[in-house]
Amino acid sequence: MSYVAGTSDDELLALLRSGVATTVSELAEATDVTDTAVRQRLNRLMSEGLVCRTAIRAGRGRPAHRYTLTKKALRQLGSNFNDLAIILWREIREIEDHRVRRGLIARVASALAKMYRSRVQGETTEERMRSLAALFAERRVAFDVRTEDDTVVLQANQCPYPELAEEDRAICAVEKILFSELLSEDVRLSQCRLDGHTCCEFSTKPSGEALGAIETQ
Repeated sequence: MSYVAGTSDDELLALLRSGVATTVSELAEATDVTDTAVRQRLNRLMSEGLVCRTAIRAGRGRPAHRYTLTKKALRQLGSNFNDLAIILWREIREIEDHRVRRGLIARVASALAKMYRSRVQGETTEERMRSLAALFAERRVAFDVRTEDDTVVLQANQCPYPELAEEDRAICAVEKILFSELLSEDVRLSQCRLDGHTCCEFSTKPSGEALGAIETQ
């Protein structure tokens, strides 16, 4: 899930990533804007957890500051992650042994859940689902949450894995396992964009309804 920023922020982040400019004056010169404008952009990026600041002391007087990208920014700005994910997913799908393939897909989903688990908070299913939606919103993937009778519905307005989903709907199995583990609830894919619906929806299991088998073939 790549970071999407305004043009000016993109330019600033690219300079920081390359290491060509790391101080306010260097960034201002490279982008042809004022020091004040650069500071405003840097403050905004720091508030989003994408940039960090380090003091540089050289003799007496006030220290200068050097700005660098955080791990969060480096992770989100990676340009080849999508290609790598598609290749790895295709290789998984080529595994002939159904049990091995199925088990590996489940392990991938569980590994993702372990990565995100500390970020999903709440006492109720709805609270946890809203926390999950907020987590994906940070990655520029929009989800809505609503309640219907005794179920809570997570509506995916954007697919987190659009290219993978278009060629292999088994990626939906990963999302079902991921959401079930993060929400501590049985979750089912109640509708899917690949079936002609306007969006995908994941819902908690109504009382008395058995959870369908996860199809990963």
